[in-house]
Amino acid sequence: MKNNILSGRFILKLSLSFLAILLLAGIGYTVTSIYLSNKYFQETTQRLHSNLAQDLIDEKFKNEHPFDSTGAVNKALFGDLMHDMMAINRAIEVYLLDNEGHVQYSVVLDHDAPETKQKKVDLAPIKKFINEKGSHYTLGDDPKDLTKQTIFSAAHFNKEGHEGYVYIILAGKDFLATRSDLFNSYFMRLGLGGSILTLIFATLLGVLAIWYLTRSLRKIIYAAKRFQQGDLEYRIENAEKTDLANVASTYNHMADTILSDIEKIKSVDQLRQELIANISHDLRTPLSIIQGYIETLHMKDSELTAEERAEYLKTISRSSERLSKLISQLFEYSKLEANQIQPQKEPFLISELANDIHRNYMLLAEQKNIDLKLSMSQNTPLVFADISLVERAIQNLMDNALKFTPEGGKVTVKIESEYDHVEVIIKDSGPGIKKDNQALIFERYRQTKAGEQKEGAGLGLAIVKKIVEIHDSSIKVFSKPNEGTSFSFSLPVYAVG
Repeated sequence: MKNNILSGRFILKLSLSFLAILLLAGIGYTVTSIYLSNKYFQETTQRLHSNLAQDLIDEKFKNEHPFDSTGAVNKALFGDLMHDMMAINRAIEVYLLDNEGHVQYSVVLDHDAPETKQKKVDLAPIKKFINEKGSHYTLGDDPKDLTKQTIFSAAHFNKEGHEGYVYIILAGKDFLATRSDLFNSYFMRLGLGGSILTLIFATLLGVLAIWYLTRSLRKIIYAAKRFQQGDLEYRIENAEKTDLANVASTYNHMADTILSDIEKIKSVDQLRQELIANISHDLRTPLSIIQGYIETLHMKDSELTAEERAEYLKTISRSSERLSKLISQLFEYSKLEANQIQPQKEPFLISELANDIHRNYMLLAEQKNIDLKLSMSQNTPLVFADISLVERAIQNLMDNALKFTPEGGKVTVKIESEYDHVEVIIKDSGPGIKKDNQALIFERYRQTKAGEQKEGAGLGLAIVKKIVEIHDSSIKVFSKPNEGTSFSFSLPVYAVG
């Protein structure tokens, strides 16, 4: 229900936005149409009457002079001109200008027109109009209101020492006012009618367009509902081909990630249960041994010989050491897994570390009658790593090799130098590991038994893997049943300078 409300709000907002755009577009269209229509009318009128001033000079000034003998304006001539204008075009206004643009006389049908004498008209547009012979749209000053400009026709005259310009306004004030009223009324009706029809059709088209454009959104909402209801496998089909390809693909990827995380959580929970069970078992075994032998010592202390008592104490000591080692491994692994241990890298000689480890394990190898060898190339370079963590990793691999190598067997530690890294290899002659089990041995609390069952917490190799990974490397295993096992990892060579 909530998703439907959200979807409805989105579609409503989309519809209102669409209508607002249409309204603004309609207003813009109407304003633009009025402006362009007005300009079209003016340009057409000016182009049609571009020669009107010159024709007036050719016809009226041919036989009569615009000025009388005293230099005054020939009003009779301009009176006849007014009658002709009224018969032809009542919108025309005629002005007689001197060479500086001052109005000498005007023929205007508007009796209430403001006085135009002594007013000065800008001659630049007039001269431009005459030079271009009226071929381009040009606006000039309106003598009645010099702040406004209008269309005109103009021509220069020079008759018997009198020189100036005939300046004809082609659309007078009264005409423009009447035309503006009619024009605005016409466009108001046209705009209103057109807007209503446009809104009706636009609304229908908008509804269809919104329905069409939001179909991908509806698919995403439907998929989200299915996912919310527990259908975790549902995905948007052909997500990359939808209108909202990025959103749909992102949703599918998100759903896959969530499903993968859920599976990981389930796996982690299962491993947690296994870990608790294994820890409980491994902790219970040494504790049971310790408790059993301590109870025996209490109950039969007087009956035991010195040798039996010493053997009991020795068993208790071994179980205590095993318990301590197990707890230490648990703490170490948990810190590594939680990224609480950060490697303190420094340059050091891996050859010296290998010699120390080899020397420390010689006694244990001799006790088990195992031949422990160390093989290194000369001039082994410095490596850049955390020496204590690397030592811990090699020790765990050595413990593992000695534990699974039978008496009379052989364990070899190799340090091989390459161009940019040093390879550390620990090889034993134990029973080997089946190929199917090789991927499992590095998992916590996973043990693969080969030959005689060996005791162990199952965390040694998991700790090695974590240590190697935080050094940006990986642990490799090569093994075949009854042919021994070889573990290896690499460390970067220290680059001087």
